[in-house]
Amino acid sequence: MKKVLLVNCNTENAPYPVPPIGLCLLAATLKNTWNVSIYDCTFNKGLGLVDHVVQFNPDYIGFSIRNIDNTIPNNFIYYVDDQISNIILPVRKATSAKIILGGSGFSIFPQELMDLTQADYGIIGEGESGFNQLLNALEEGREVASDGKVVISKGINSKDHISSVHPHFLSDIFSEIDHKIDFTPYREKGAYPIQTKRGCSHGCIYCTYPLLEGVVFRTRKPKDIVDEIEQAHDRLGDIMFEFVDSTFNDPAGHAETICREIIQRKLHLRLRTMGINPGNSSEELFELMIKAGFVQIDATPDTASPSLLLNLRKGFELHEIRQMANNIRKFNLPTMWFFLFGGPGENYNTFMETSDFINQYINPEDLVYMAAGLRIYPKTPLEKIALKEHLIKPGQSLMYPPLFYFSKEIPKDRLEQLIDEISSEQVNCVYSSDTRPSKEMLMETNKIRKEQNLNEPVFRTLLRVRREWKVKGLL
Repeated sequence: MKKVLLVNCNTENAPYPVPPIGLCLLAATLKNTWNVSIYDCTFNKGLGLVDHVVQFNPDYIGFSIRNIDNTIPNNFIYYVDDQISNIILPVRKATSAKIILGGSGFSIFPQELMDLTQADYGIIGEGESGFNQLLNALEEGREVASDGKVVISKGINSKDHISSVHPHFLSDIFSEIDHKIDFTPYREKGAYPIQTKRGCSHGCIYCTYPLLEGVVFRTRKPKDIVDEIEQAHDRLGDIMFEFVDSTFNDPAGHAETICREIIQRKLHLRLRTMGINPGNSSEELFELMIKAGFVQIDATPDTASPSLLLNLRKGFELHEIRQMANNIRKFNLPTMWFFLFGGPGENYNTFMETSDFINQYINPEDLVYMAAGLRIYPKTPLEKIALKEHLIKPGQSLMYPPLFYFSKEIPKDRLEQLIDEISSEQVNCVYSSDTRPSKEMLMETNKIRKEQNLNEPVFRTLLRVRREWKVKGLL
């Protein structure tokens, strides 16, 4: 049986480490026909990878490139150079195996990354189908064509930069991450990722989800989802599970069905999730989530200005965000809120509309993450807006240096000043450039959590420490 090595190139651990669910799902589809090994660079930054390559001696090596940068203009971190110099190129020198690139970051910037790495092949979009097809073609000596799924190192055309998607998500294939990598370092701060669907039917102007996964929601069966959770819980015990969909409660009713399945089985779980869509949220949804075991959520309305909601094409209205905020407070569900300032049409008045919402509707014990500037990605509506406003040129690469959109109606410096003012006045409001607490604050937070045996989300303990330090003049 020939060998395939899959490498997770992501080395970012903030705000918490993210297990490579995509690679593990890919490995699950390959295990019956290939000898598959996964190497995770998250914690060791690739040290030992070359030795593993020499020992395992794979025929093919797939590198998953997830993160290009951290999307924060005033505290920018670019990951690609280190991933190439510390992970990909040393492997290239140590083996004659075919090098194949993939992952969400690669799918957004395939041409640039093929040029930088001189990889042999690349997969745009979902790998479960394209990777298998590529390997089979290479094994059979068939010609490999650039058809939107496979990128050939000799060059590709922009028309080929499209997402390769399955008509149906692989509902009954489980990632079994803890069987494929060492899950131990993820237990303390990370979570076990679960996908309930792929695709996104929303049209937010800056977002790449529809490009990567398609514009139609492809849902898994709730029974399969909860089977996967229950089996992982039986193996690993009391761990956090995180639903990593673009929005958890889309399409309408799917999240409720999953929660009912968990409740019916009487599982005792700790759950959290990424974005909640205000348009599909309800009191019933939050009641079911609490009963199912949710201890934390993310809320990502991006703005609370009616005009900006339209400009960003969020697909919901202000009264729906208010309703969601009221339900969050009613059920005291710890929440991290995310707001993006500076989008098309942002001005002082729209900024204050969002600021007023934060003051009136968000629990002071919940974290508010504020970012200025929208990262411009290829083939998004925001790229078209930036072209129309002559902020970028046709054909210009958007990978590096990164380009961010800032509204012309409010100076960038003034926007950042306003955010600074809010974050200095309100302890629970954090500017995107200030998301890494100091070592001293983390030590104090961990000490309090241990002494008081706290199970609340870490951010709530951190906020209490920040509040105490502010009173003492330590901030």
